[in-house]
Amino acid sequence: MIDHFALGWVTPILSFLLSCAGCAVGLTCTARARVTHGTASLAWLGLGAVAIGGTGIWVMHFVAMLGFYVRGTETRFDVPLTIASGLLAVVVVGLGLFIVRAAGVGPVALAAGGLVTGLGVAAMHYIGMQALHVGVELTYHTPTVIASVVIAIVAATAALWLSAKVHTIAAGAGATVIMGLAVSGMHYTGMAALSAEETTAIVQNTAGIGVATLLGPLIIGVTISTIMMLLVVGLAPSPEEMEAQEKFRGWQGRQDEIQRETAAGRRSPLR
Repeated sequence: MIDHFALGWVTPILSFLLSCAGCAVGLTCTARARVTHGTASLAWLGLGAVAIGGTGIWVMHFVAMLGFYVRGTETRFDVPLTIASGLLAVVVVGLGLFIVRAAGVGPVALAAGGLVTGLGVAAMHYIGMQALHVGVELTYHTPTVIASVVIAIVAATAALWLSAKVHTIAAGAGATVIMGLAVSGMHYTGMAALSAEETTAIVQNTAGIGVATLLGPLIIGVTISTIMMLLVVGLAPSPEEMEAQEKFRGWQGRQDEIQRETAAGRRSPLR
């Protein structure tokens, strides 16, 4: 028998809050990417991908998995596959953000970015599930798996649209909750597709490492990385300040050009 809430409501609530935190930081990063150019814009997009893909999606998945339990078994994780699933989440979110940043938020760009990101997020989920070892055979209900992939694509498309459109604090708060609900919905839909072989004996599982072994480093790593991202976002100028700085640089560059032309005698200083 599978229990997805072995620790009660602690895991779904905590995973949802962590997803919201990652998405909130990611949205503030993408807002800054919209008003900067070149390397600075790419850096903000990269940080946004780490926040949304790493904390908002992958960490949400793993924390939710802490409540997963198959009666009579011990849950263990394959570390390389677990890390690979996290890297995949960051990469596909980054690709989606880059597509929308480069091509705009038109229907084609959104569809392409949402498809790439959504399929990547779904792949992250099922690679993460492949990293899970419980000592008995796990099977999936295909229609429910397909539904989870569709939810992932729709959620990713909505997230990319929000990353390009959110401008106010109120809108950002609403977008954060929507993204958190979408990520959680995809995860638990995918988990609902799962069934396990019935067993009456205690299964000894030696593959991978135990939950407790992985939990400590995960919590420490997530806490430190989230604090660092919050510090970077908090210390950086706001998107409005960045936009004003860009406009001032443009105006200043134009004034310098006028002065050079005037000094060269090609332009009247009154023009």
